Amino acid sequence: MRAKKATSCDPRNDNPGISNQKSLAPLYKPKSTKQRRYVDALASTDTSIVFGIGPAGCGKTLFACLQGIRLLKTGAVKKLVLTRPIVPVEEEEIGFLPGTLAKKMDPWTRPILDTLLEFYHQKDLDEMFYNGVIEICPLAFMRGRTFKHSFIIADEMQNSTPNQMLMLTTRIGDHCKMVITGDLKQTDRVANNGLSDFIRKHKAFAQSSTYDNTHKHNLISLVEMDASDVQRSPIVSHILDIYSGDEDRKAILRSTQFNSDYFFTSHDNDDNDDNTRTDDSALIPKKDVSHRYPLE
Repeated sequence: MRAKKATSCDPRNDNPGISNQKSLAPLYKPKSTKQRRYVDALASTDTSIVFGIGPAGCGKTLFACLQGIRLLKTGAVKKLVLTRPIVPVEEEEIGFLPGTLAKKMDPWTRPILDTLLEFYHQKDLDEMFYNGVIEICPLAFMRGRTFKHSFIIADEMQNSTPNQMLMLTTRIGDHCKMVITGDLKQTDRVANNGLSDFIRKHKAFAQSSTYDNTHKHNLISLVEMDASDVQRSPIVSHILDIYSGDEDRKAILRSTQFNSDYFFTSHDNDDNDDNTRTDDSALIPKKDVSHRYPLE
């Protein structure tokens, strides 16, 4: 059996088990007031769960990854855990993809991995996966687990159910921090939405008489961003402005999902009495299905 190799993300190799960072890794800084609030919440040692809500390009996943890398480098956490909802019910839906669990999850975790590749070489990321420093875990597979000394990034949680959100947020153990990101304008799950349900409950509880303002208000931080916080190219912000408030926005998005260049992985749930549509929110390019993930 191959021996596990100890590496370090610090060039001085003062933290075994973490791989070397790229020498010219990019430097990202918050550029808006809400982004600064988000980054401050990520860095706060008093906050256990951070919710980053907002449109594409506002830095939700990017700044979460940066904080995870920072905590790994300093040794404040021992593991980076990546998760997101794939399908609401049937956990076997990723079974059609070959390879390890990490390989099966690749189409869904690729945005996070692309960010990590800005700071680590591929071979170093592979080593971190092998050593268990980075773990990819489908949301359905987290049930019954308790994470300690870990930094958890739960991405695209606008596609979760209330039960999934409850299950996820109760996985936190000692010395653990969780970041939950999502965009409520990019979901087909209007009813029974785990992210909007938690936000509503959290805001209501914060106004209740049972809320302990001396301590508990620090445990969960909710930062809601908008198009003004988008720091991608100006065209992205402009597109978001065009679609904001459009009654037909969802219909337009759904129509583009059936483009012939893509394999759409959502399906109808025949076991559901109300014919609720089960959506794993993934568009896999056909070239990837045929070459990287053959269906036969």
